[in-house]
Amino acid sequence: MLKKYLGALAAIGLAACGTLPTSSEYLLRGDGYFKDGKPQQALQAYTRALDLNPDNLEGYASRGSVYFFTGDYDRAEQDFLRVLQANPYQADAYTAYASTLAAKGDFHNALTVLNLAMQLKPNKPEIFFSRAGVYFMLGRYQEAIMDYTSVINLRPAAEVYNARGAAYEKLGQHELAQKDFEAAKSGKMPATLNVYSMID
Repeated sequence: MLKKYLGALAAIGLAACGTLPTSSEYLLRGDGYFKDGKPQQALQAYTRALDLNPDNLEGYASRGSVYFFTGDYDRAEQDFLRVLQANPYQADAYTAYASTLAAKGDFHNALTVLNLAMQLKPNKPEIFFSRAGVYFMLGRYQEAIMDYTSVINLRPAAEVYNARGAAYEKLGQHELAQKDFEAAKSGKMPATLNVYSMID
């Protein structure tokens, strides 16, 4: 009799556990909240995913992205560093980490980190785009133009043409700048480059 009773309790316990959300399910919820413009709910979901599985690197990367887009650069930096400590070959995490450094005004270290990312994925347009932005902020406009051109060759987007046009303007090359601004208005390409698709 006791054996049957314990067996029934175990079955009930397993059934109850089967209905509890997993770390992966919380990640999916977080993604949905973030896409719907609900960053606080996304943060809660990602944090719950990490509570359930502290080794879930995608959870740290995703939560770091939300922190970044909400302006909490210190927490974003912590999450991206956590990913890099566990996987130093994650180019996207280097790019995201560099973006937090740049957002905090640390352009020289951001450039160093982006160069590490470039070594891992030398043809990734998001890395070129991020590095070009850092070059721009450092006043290194010719290098910014070279990186923006690399992005345009790999995956053109209106925002990249606008950014390159701004760099041409800084160099006094108004005709080239105008060509880029016109290309950006053409509607023949996506408006933006998806820089923060973190884990691929």
